[in-house]
Formats: sequence, structure tokens, C-alpha cells
Amino acid sequence: MNNAEPLAWFKSSYSGAEGGQCVEVSAGAGVVHVRDSNNVARPALQVSREAWAGFVGLASAE
Repeated sequence: MNNAEPLAWFKSSYSGAEGGQCVEVSAGAGVVHVRDSNNVARPALQVSREAWAGFVGLASAE
């Protein structure tokens, strides 16, 4: 990850204002960064865009 470019982190619109168990994501160059919003000092998980798209597809399947 290039430290010169800060990442723009996003929470799901389903996350409540009261906090709790939230995951944040940020799309980087070729990868998607995933982190725990309650512990942002820990390193983020990095997955390929393809892996993230597959996860989102499975998570949103009815």
C-alpha cells in the first residue's frame, strides 16, 4: 500500500450510529482493504477485487 495516498474507508449503510460490530472497506489499487472499525490501528486485511466481489455476491444472495 502506498502510504502517500490515504484510503477512503466506508461502512455499510446497515451499520447503526451506535457503533458495535462494524467492518469498513476501502478500494485500493487492485485490492480491497477490510478492517474492524473498533480497532483501526490493526493492519487491514487485503483481498483481491475478484474475491471481494465474490464475497459480496454470496453475502447478498437471498
